[in-house]
Amino acid sequence: MCGVVGICSLRGEPVDPQPLERMLGILRHRGPDATGVWAEGPVALGHARLSIIDLAGGSQPMRSQGGDLCITFNGEIFNYVELREELVRRGHRFRTRSDTEVILHLYEEKGEDCVHDLNGQWAFAIWDRRRRSLFLSRDRVGVRPLYYTVAEGQFLFASEVKALFAHGAPARRIDLRGLDQVLTFWTPIAPRTVFENVKQLPPGSSMRVCDGKTTTWSHWDVRFEQALGHTSIDENAERLRERLIDATRLRLRADVPTGAYLSGGLDSSIVVAMIARFTDTPLRTFSITFEDPEYDESAFQKEVARHLGTDHYPVHCTKADIGRVFPAVIWHAETPLVRTAPAPLYLLAQRVRADGLKVVLTGEGSDEVLGGYDIFKEAKIRAFWARQPQSRLRPLLLRRLYPYMKNIQAQPPAYLRAFFHVSGSLRANPFFSHLPRWDLTAKAKLLYAPAVREALAGHDPFAAARALLPPDFERWDLLEQAQFLEMRILMPGYILASQADRVAMAHSVEARFPFLDVGVMELAARMPPTHKMKVLDEKHVLKRAARDLLPPSVLQRPKQPYRAPDGESLLGGANGVGRPDYVRALLDPRRIEVDGLFDADAVTKLVAKFDKGRAIGVRDDMAVVSVISTQLLLEQYINGFRG
Repeated sequence: MCGVVGICSLRGEPVDPQPLERMLGILRHRGPDATGVWAEGPVALGHARLSIIDLAGGSQPMRSQGGDLCITFNGEIFNYVELREELVRRGHRFRTRSDTEVILHLYEEKGEDCVHDLNGQWAFAIWDRRRRSLFLSRDRVGVRPLYYTVAEGQFLFASEVKALFAHGAPARRIDLRGLDQVLTFWTPIAPRTVFENVKQLPPGSSMRVCDGKTTTWSHWDVRFEQALGHTSIDENAERLRERLIDATRLRLRADVPTGAYLSGGLDSSIVVAMIARFTDTPLRTFSITFEDPEYDESAFQKEVARHLGTDHYPVHCTKADIGRVFPAVIWHAETPLVRTAPAPLYLLAQRVRADGLKVVLTGEGSDEVLGGYDIFKEAKIRAFWARQPQSRLRPLLLRRLYPYMKNIQAQPPAYLRAFFHVSGSLRANPFFSHLPRWDLTAKAKLLYAPAVREALAGHDPFAAARALLPPDFERWDLLEQAQFLEMRILMPGYILASQADRVAMAHSVEARFPFLDVGVMELAARMPPTHKMKVLDEKHVLKRAARDLLPPSVLQRPKQPYRAPDGESLLGGANGVGRPDYVRALLDPRRIEVDGLFDADAVTKLVAKFDKGRAIGVRDDMAVVSVISTQLLLEQYINGFRG
C-alpha cells in the first residue's frame, strides 16, 4: 500500500512539480520505502511506496513502454498474475513483475473499462498523453482513499487530505454539512468530506479530467438479485467456502511476510482458519485485549489460536492508552469520530509493524456482506413488533439483543417503542433499519453553537443518503436494504477508513479483506436473505460453510460487536481524575467559544455529568467523543496545520 499525489493544470499550462515533494513528505507513513516524482507538461504525479510486490522492480510513477502512459497507484490487484498471463497471450511484453505494470497494459488494451477486470483494492491515476486525459479510479467498496480539490486552476489529488493542504493552495475550512453528516451517519457521504471544497471519489467510481473539465461515473455497485433463491443452503455454503478459500489465497500474494488479525469473533477466526488449513503460509496472529471484561474477547482469541496453531501476539489496551493515542488517531482519520474504537486498532497496527510485518488479513466486510450486524436483527425485530405494537413479549427480543446496554434493559416498552421507532407507518421509510442508530447519533447536534444551527437551518442530511438508493431499492427485502446502507455509507466511510486504512497505514501496514473479494460479495448478493439470516441467526450460511474449521464454542457464540471504552477513556474517572491535559485544554469553555462549533455551556454541562457519574450510556459517550474529536480536528487541520 502506498500514497499517491498529483497535480493537473485545468488550463493546460506546465505544472511546477515542486509542491509534490511537500505533499509526499506528509504521506511518508503510507510509503516509507521510496518516493518518486514524474512531470510532463500540464501533469505531475508523485508516489510514496510501501514495497510489497516486486520489491526491486515496482517503483512508481511508472511509465508505459512507449511512454504515452504514466501511473501512480495505491493498492493491490490480487488477480494480477492471471491478468498478466492473458495480456502476454495478447502480445504485451512486461519489464517488471508488478501489478502496477499490469494495470498499465490493461489500460492500453481496454481503456477506462480496464477496472472491470480488476479484483483488488485500488486508488490510481493514469496520465494518457495521447488523449491529454487524467483517468482516476477507486475500488468497488472504497478500501483505498482518493481525495481531490481544485485550487488556482489546478486539479489536485492525494491519498489523504493532509497532502492536499500541504500543497499550500487549498483553503482549510470545516464543511458544516460534512460535520452534520458525521453526526448522523458516523461519516460524511462521498463525495462530501468534512473540509470545504475537498471531495473524495466515491467507492466504485472513476473520474476523467480532460479539457479543463471533470467527469465522474460509477463502475460498480452492489445489487441484490436473489438469483440463487432456488439453490439449497448447503450448495450456497459450499460455493461460499470455495470462494472464500480462493479469496484468501489471492490475498496472500506478496513478496513479504503476512500476518492476520484475530479478534476472537467468527469472521477473523474464519480468515485465520482458511490460511491455516488451505495454505502453507507461516502464520502470526495479532489481537486486542481490554482490561474491562465488557469489551475483552481474549479467551476466544486464545482458543482459536490454540486450535489453529498460530504464533499469537495479544496487545493489551487500557483506557489511558486510548486517551494517549487519540490525537494521533484523529490526525490520521482526518474526520471527527463518534466512537474511540479506531484507537485500539491504531495500537494493534503499531505492534504488527514493530514485529516486522507489512501485510495483515482481516475479517472486515463479513458482517455487511453476509448479514452479521445486530442492526440487521434489530430491524427484523422492530418490523415484527410494529405489526403488533401493543405486544408485551416482542420488545423482550430487543432486550435480549443488547444485553450489554444497561439503559435499554431498564426501560419500559413505551420508551423502547419510541427509541426504536416501532411504528407501522415508518416501515415504508427507506431508512427504517437505520433510524434508531442515526437518531441516537444525532443527539450530539444538541451541542451545536447557535451560529452553526443557523447555518444548517433547512439542511437535510438524509438527502445525500437518498441519492445513493437504486431504483429497485423498494422491492428489496428489509435485510438487503439494511445491507446496502451499511455497504454504501458506514463501511467505506468509517469501517474501512477510520478503523482500517487510516490506523493501519499510520504504521505502514496494509490490511487485506477476503470477505470483500468481488466474487464473495456478488455471490452473497445473489443468495436469498434467509440463507444469510435464518430467523435471528446471523451469517447462517457462513457458519455452515465453516462448520468444520472452528471450535463449536467460537462458531456458535453470539456476536459481540467490536467496541472500546469511550467517554471515560478521554475524560478520565470521577471528577476528571486521569483526564489528559490536551482534553482539558480542548474543553476549556473559552476555547470552545472561540472555535465556534459547539455551545460552551452545553459542553460544560455534559462534562459535568461524567464528572459526577451521571452520564447515561451510549448517547453521552458518543456526544463527548464527537466534541473532543472535532476540537482536535480543528486544532490539527484548521488552527495549527503542521504541514
